[in-house]
Amino acid sequence: MTDENKVTARKASFGATMKAVFWSFFGIRKRSDYEKDSASLNPVHVVIAALIGVALFIGLLITLVRIAVAK
Repeated sequence: MTDENKVTARKASFGATMKAVFWSFFGIRKRSDYEKDSASLNPVHVVIAALIGVALFIGLLITLVRIAVAK
């Protein structure tokens, strides 16, 4: 596959990237899904989705701690 084909082969949407990152946080991805994702996901989208996921996770933890401390 040439470099041009590699770039154009990555056609997964940002939503698909968010879904893959969400499931990867739990660590329960099937090997076949992982291989499909590695061939189709845009690495820039993966980094952005991971940063969004981390921010949401930290926000959730802060909210839970504030609720626990308030009671």
